[in-house]
Amino acid sequence: MSSHITADGPGTPVADGPGGRGTPKNPAPDGRGGAKPSSGRTGPWIAAGFLLPSLLLLGALVVYPIVYSAYRSFFDASGSGFVGFDNYADVFSGDGLTAVKNTLVWVIVAPSVATAFGLLFAVLTERVRWGTAFKMVVFMPMAISMLAAGIIFGLVYQQDPDRGVANAVWTGVHDTFTDDSVFPGARPRPDAGLEKQGGAFTTEAPVEAGSPAGLPLVGIPPADVGDAGTAKEADKGSGGEVTGVVWNDFTKGGGGREGVIDPGEKALPGVKVEAVKDGKVVASAKTSGDGTYSLPKEAAGAQLRLPASNFAEPYNGVDWLGPSLVTPAIIASYIWMWAGFAMVLIAAGLAGIPRELLEAARMDGANEWQVFRKVTVPLLAPILGVVVVTLMINVLKIFDLVYIIAPSATQSDANVLALELYLSSFGGGGNQGYGSAISVVLLLLVVPMMIVNIRRLRKENSR
Repeated sequence: MSSHITADGPGTPVADGPGGRGTPKNPAPDGRGGAKPSSGRTGPWIAAGFLLPSLLLLGALVVYPIVYSAYRSFFDASGSGFVGFDNYADVFSGDGLTAVKNTLVWVIVAPSVATAFGLLFAVLTERVRWGTAFKMVVFMPMAISMLAAGIIFGLVYQQDPDRGVANAVWTGVHDTFTDDSVFPGARPRPDAGLEKQGGAFTTEAPVEAGSPAGLPLVGIPPADVGDAGTAKEADKGSGGEVTGVVWNDFTKGGGGREGVIDPGEKALPGVKVEAVKDGKVVASAKTSGDGTYSLPKEAAGAQLRLPASNFAEPYNGVDWLGPSLVTPAIIASYIWMWAGFAMVLIAAGLAGIPRELLEAARMDGANEWQVFRKVTVPLLAPILGVVVVTLMINVLKIFDLVYIIAPSATQSDANVLALELYLSSFGGGGNQGYGSAISVVLLLLVVPMMIVNIRRLRKENSR
């Protein structure tokens, strides 16, 4: 078989043989018969061209605002006067200091409690048949916006028990174990022979058996005694008892006599009457349906006292949005929303734990609490760290819950840095230099958490 060599261009010998005309005499180094790829210098420029739009957006939306905020924080409200670090000093004084303290409370309490609830829900629902449905219910608040959640909990924390769910439950429990006052706001007539001692009323002179003691009261709304019977004079008693009557000394339309039971005047049933000697209660009784009462003969020579429990205002629950409880109340609403987020992430990590490790611990004699504390929690530590750090970053931005739930009277007590930034810059304060200083402080608080997350990601990628 013969072949001859031709020139396909200057200095390019080709073989005209079995491989067909034009087959290179010396194959390419890659062994595939093709030419070696070009190693030109256009690769970095192409990559830069693709990255340029993203870099421009990143610079315009992230880098520039950060740099400008840091620059603006050194100027006054008008932006023309250089004030140095005065804006930063204001952040840590007055309302700014309250916002810093509340923000630290949020960062410490809210993520840890939400993570604890998420861990509890994830572990307890792992083996139950309806666990998925329960997790769906717990996670459902995540679908609600902060605005809607703020409106919901603003109603929950209403002071009026007839409107606020929290106080409706609280007053229901309280009233179960505590007696209500029978006639709140009632008082004796000025010349009825009763003197006020604290919230109670005591007769000025001792009482004797056989001489009924009338105790007239006024200041009672007609609706409170509408179903009561008509008052009547008390019997003198036949065995040395001390008797008397308590009634509403008020006649509709006027014309009644003071200190005398007039026709149609209402009895006051259920009023507690005590006989007091030397500061000690020696006997007590409650008025019957016609307002009369009877005390044993030990009450003779004692002073009669109507305890303050008869007249105390009704219990209206807790002032959830007052100065002392407004921040814990708002944190509770945040936990209600974000405990489901923590539960879902922890449940995913829990599903990845090898069951062999748990069974081995049980076979070694560990009880369920020991398995949870010494096996489950350590294995979930990376997931728990992710949840806590994520929630910490999230609570540093908390704004709308506080703005919506806290009433104007106590909003300053519940203030946080993000809300202070808004109020000072756009909510009527008009001081964007101070607001920029707050934004820089928030950035500095977020940076350590970002570093923790970056180190964790690098550590996981290096495994």
